[in-house]
Amino acid sequence: MFEKKSQKIAPVTVFMRRLAGYIAIAILLILVALFIGVAGYHWIAGLNWVDSLLNASMILGGMGPVNPLASTGAKVFASAYALFSGLVFIAVMGISFTPIAHRMLHKFHIDEKDFNNK
Repeated sequence: MFEKKSQKIAPVTVFMRRLAGYIAIAILLILVALFIGVAGYHWIAGLNWVDSLLNASMILGGMGPVNPLASTGAKVFASAYALFSGLVFIAVMGISFTPIAHRMLHKFHIDEKDFNNK
């Protein structure tokens, strides 16, 4: 999918298309993680759909829960979801920055004569 070290760097249009694809994958991952949180808060914690969305969004965004949790199961879910959200954040950042990091590293490996002939 990415050009190799010996190949020329991809044109900006190819890079932008690639970046958009990776950002779409990251957004899909965020939506799946948000769905897991909303479902868990609704069915395990017994919150209504809007409060479940609010709590899941706040934890996924790194802010913390809004509503107090009464049951032990809800607290265990919230704890596991918070840990999961941290990993999702790391994955989303990795996915989003992959094309940028590749392009930057690829530029470092281009011979100066190839770089100036563009």
